[in-house]
Amino acid sequence: MFLKTFLRTYSSGKAKEIIKFYYDFKSPYSYLALDSAFQLEKDYPVRVRFMPWAFRAEESFGGNLQERNRLNWNKVRYLYLDCRRFANERGMTIRGPERLFNSRLSLIAGLYADKNGFFPAFAQQTFQRFFNRQLNLEDVEEITKLLYETSKKDVPYEKLAKDFQSYAQNQGAQDYSNAEKEAEEDKIFGVPTFVVRGEPFWGNDRVRWVMKKLDTLK
Repeated sequence: MFLKTFLRTYSSGKAKEIIKFYYDFKSPYSYLALDSAFQLEKDYPVRVRFMPWAFRAEESFGGNLQERNRLNWNKVRYLYLDCRRFANERGMTIRGPERLFNSRLSLIAGLYADKNGFFPAFAQQTFQRFFNRQLNLEDVEEITKLLYETSKKDVPYEKLAKDFQSYAQNQGAQDYSNAEKEAEEDKIFGVPTFVVRGEPFWGNDRVRWVMKKLDTLK
């Protein structure tokens, strides 16, 4: 009942509330939170800004794979155990990557998809394929092909590939840098993180708190 009232209050002419959703394509918890981010736009009069933030696995878990001590390995294994518990509840598959990936290229591709109106399809396929070990986030050819597959296909593949290459090397690099600076201002330390009016909510299971926050806005 309150949600319907809330929706009516914000209807007709008022600007939508802006929510930031910081994510990384190599973050399994970002994958788990993705559908909830999309659902917020359906259930509330909000617009979600999808903000790339490269998860620093080396900083969080004691260096590269060869440098991790037993404590950090125990932490990683437990986090993936929880991931699979969440995923199993929803019929999703999450397989841990076999090495550390640099996700910068794929995140710039996410910015490109967002600017061109097909971020949801691109993001869903990127997460799904990566966590089924079917996508290399660092391979420009694989990422470009995925962009085309999930796009509106209103231009030939060659044109999209050329356009994305130019974007990635120029405006995309600047957009990515701007997102990093904004993340620093928002004091982001991990993903997924929702930000509502400056208040952060870190973790895929914090969405209900995001909803409670939205319910208080009038």
